Amino acid sequence: MDFEALVKHISTIQNTLQAQAAHAVNLALTSRNWLMGCYIVEFEQSGEDRAAYGEQLLKKLEQRLKTKGLNERRFREFRRLYIVYPQLKEQVLHYIMAGNEIRHTLSAEFTEPIRHSVCAELQTSEIQYNKWSIPAERLFNKLPYSHLKFISKIENPTKRAFYEMEAIRGCWSARELERQIASLYYERSGLSKNKEALSALVQQQATLLQPKDVINTPVTLEFLGLNERALVTENDLEQSILDNLQHFLLEMGHGFCFEARQKRILIDEDYFFADLVFYHRILKCHVIVELKIDKFRHEYASQLNMYLNYFKAEVMQPDDNPPIGILLCTEKGDTLVKYATAGLDPNIFVQKYMIELPSEEEIKEFIVSSNY
Repeated sequence: MDFEALVKHISTIQNTLQAQAAHAVNLALTSRNWLMGCYIVEFEQSGEDRAAYGEQLLKKLEQRLKTKGLNERRFREFRRLYIVYPQLKEQVLHYIMAGNEIRHTLSAEFTEPIRHSVCAELQTSEIQYNKWSIPAERLFNKLPYSHLKFISKIENPTKRAFYEMEAIRGCWSARELERQIASLYYERSGLSKNKEALSALVQQQATLLQPKDVINTPVTLEFLGLNERALVTENDLEQSILDNLQHFLLEMGHGFCFEARQKRILIDEDYFFADLVFYHRILKCHVIVELKIDKFRHEYASQLNMYLNYFKAEVMQPDDNPPIGILLCTEKGDTLVKYATAGLDPNIFVQKYMIELPSEEEIKEFIVSSNY
């Protein structure tokens, strides 16, 4: 074995076992979510005290559990996963009973209700569905929960099966799946005379699923109990500017109180991150600072406007004043800023910032030392 062979072996081990770890986490996540959906549906159908909770069941469940990542919206997703994919029952049961620790931890009292949980209506739909759908084993093992979450929203079973097939065949990332659904790939395929050619083109251009895509998602991080900051990726320049900007505003005093950095905002089912959030105790309002390592673009103003609207609706207290948004860019055209911000929140301010570069002599020395 030479050095190149060693490198190849180490690389193969890393990639293979990393993929296995991601796959194992995904199977556990899918099983957890399906099981929770199963129990929620069962309680709604035959729970002894279900009448006492009614439409407030999922909200009450969130309040009682107080577990990060388990909220009313997620419970609704889990319930939909169970209802749309009842055929995953045997796969989930087999998975949770496969390990010794799990098998000894979960008693028959836990598993038996699941074995008999699928109601007659779901059993009938399952039989009809399975005549022409992808086998449950392939769905369970090939599609991460992030994919099943998107596909389960599709009401048309034929359309749902189409995206299941294409996502598995192309090993799509969740973002790619979402993009293809949004671009009406199913409808375009129906209109296309050469469906195989269209499919080949789509698969060629698709973004492939990587192990990091399975692990590095909000749902998975919460499931594993990891810090949400693991989602935040910044280059060194942006990190340095944010560090200094945060320090600068705090040093200014005059009422700036630091509240959050990379503030995670959940809107519908998408996560957004506001760079810096302060509360100004004199102005009695939040100040949201967005930094762009780029010249001003019209979509940046729209994004900041969205943050301000979110804070008004979800964060602002009755005695607070409306939030202020500060957008910092490397370059800005006054006319573009004028047109892009017309009609938006009047509290959006766009400014250009400057980076202090090394002296000309230092740059010359660097060029000379690098030219060898």
